Amino acid sequence: MAVLELARFTIAEGAEEQLIAERPAMLAALRRGFPGCLAAYLTREEDGGWLDVLVWRSREEAEASAREITSIPECAAWFRHITESGGIRHAEVVSAWPPPA
Repeated sequence: MAVLELARFTIAEGAEEQLIAERPAMLAALRRGFPGCLAAYLTREEDGGWLDVLVWRSREEAEASAREITSIPECAAWFRHITESGGIRHAEVVSAWPPPA
């Protein structure tokens, strides 16, 4: 089964528009470097914080990306908007609907 990566963070005041505008290029670069990334969802929480949810084919691929992500220039550039990280967690999907393809 797939693995979810949950990354909580806050961004700099006024950075929301750039964060969203730069996301497609960042995700394209991420997927070129780490093809095990199957999907990504950027969410804004009620308290104004952000939660990035990535779906990975395996825990190994998710953990490799977490270790090496800043080696991809587009990803490192996107991270400049983050002012505070709430950390990254990985969770194995044990049941899903619809089931992963």
